[in-house]
Parts: sequence; structure tokens; C-alpha cells
Amino acid sequence: MNVAQALAQAASLGLDRLDAQLLLLHALGRSGTDRGWLLAHDTDGIAGAHEHAFAAACQRRAGGEPLAYIVGRKEFHGLDLQVDARVLVPRPDTETLVDWAIELLRAHEAPRVVDLGTGSGAIALALKKEIPGARVEACDTSADALAAAQANAHRLGLAVEFRLASWLDGAVGFYDLIASNPPYVAVGDAHLAALQHEPQPALVSGADGLDAIRAIVAQAPSHLGAGGWLLLEHGWDQAPAVRALLHAAGFGYVASRRDLAGIERCTGAKWLELG
Repeated sequence: MNVAQALAQAASLGLDRLDAQLLLLHALGRSGTDRGWLLAHDTDGIAGAHEHAFAAACQRRAGGEPLAYIVGRKEFHGLDLQVDARVLVPRPDTETLVDWAIELLRAHEAPRVVDLGTGSGAIALALKKEIPGARVEACDTSADALAAAQANAHRLGLAVEFRLASWLDGAVGFYDLIASNPPYVAVGDAHLAALQHEPQPALVSGADGLDAIRAIVAQAPSHLGAGGWLLLEHGWDQAPAVRALLHAAGFGYVASRRDLAGIERCTGAKWLELG
């Protein structure tokens, strides 16, 4: 089998061409940036071991397993993160929250920041990379997720303090910014079928998907300094409800930000009193 035949076989399974190319490069031990190499070598033969590895990867992808789990990595905000089934796959949507946080933190010399429910460490590590002087903390209730995040921090050389905790439990002192991409999918939501390979506790949050967000909004005022911000990622239709929760909790400057698809993906607010 040659390169062109391998990609044709993947197409027959219903795989997207880009996915097939990335899986083949992974099976061949080449970088995901080498797609041009595939075009220039489409008649090159594939060794038996590589062919078997590619076929197995294609079957996993055809079964709905995320590409990132199969190749073991995902790019996020310029970082090459290692990911597996212990953590959610970082989404481009979450970069909207990171960009907003960076805007707010630029005005601080050494801001104190916490990422709640860090998973792979995507938010915390992206903020530490962009704001080197920040004191960044990250927590998660999953020891497995924290191990994955710590491994990413070590490999990338980014100093983040990790803690096993539920949201702000055990936190001491005040933060300049609290950021979170918490679970926000409702129990029984039809979208969960397509997310069966990812850790469900990191996705599902009560009958309306807002249980985790309610908990964070309730805890945040006690841990924000005057003028500190809370930024939350949420579902495509949850922005009005999240804004209402923040207003009811006494936050000011409540606003939402849209992702690249034009969807209100993040909502944030400023705490105007000393917590």
C-alpha cells in the first residue's frame, strides 16, 4: 500500500481528509505539519508496521474517538499540549476566554490568577506563557487530570501551581482573575452522544448544565480582590442565564464575548468590592 491508497482507504471509512492525513503522519512518525510531504510522496510505499498502525488509528477515529487522543496532542493558543482520555480535548472556543483574560491581565505587574477545572492545563499554561510575571494556579477534582496538566507544565517549562480541589475550596487570599471552562452540558443533552469518549464529569453539570457555574459564581466573591474579574466559558445558549447569575451575585461590568463562530461563548464580570 502506498500513501495515496492509504488515504483512499481512510476516505472509504468516512474519515475527513485532514484527519486521515494527520493520522497517517502520526503512524509514520512524522510531524503533523508535514502534510506537504504526503502530497510529494503519494506513491511511496508504507511499511507493514506503519500500515497496521494507520489502519488501527483509522478504526478508532471512525468509532468517534477524538483525533487528539489518537495522536496524543492538541495545539492550543500556540502551545503543543499532550492529551489523552483523562482530560477534555482543548477547543478553539476556549481561546476566546484566554484572549479576554490576557487583555485584563496586561494592566497588572504580577497578577494572581487561578484556573478552575484545569483539565489538560490549557488555560493556566496559556496565561502563564503570555503573562510570565503572573502567579498562576490551577485546580481540578480529578487527580488524573492534574497529572496530565502537570506533565504538560513540566514539558513546556511553565511554572504553574497545581492543586487537587473542587473549584475554590481551600483557596487562600484574593485573586486578580478567576477563569474557568467548567462542565456546562445538561444531563441528557443530545450532544453527549458525540462526546462519549471524553470524561463525562468534565462535561455534564446538572439538569440545565449550570450547576458548576452557579457554584463558582457563589464562591468567587470571597476570593476576588476589589476590581478582580471572573471569566466563565459556557454553552452556546447560556449567556443570558450566566449574566443573570453574575448580576444577582453583585458583580458589575457584566458582559459576554463571542467566539469565531459568532456565538456568545464566554461571560465575565468585575467584582467591585473587597471580597
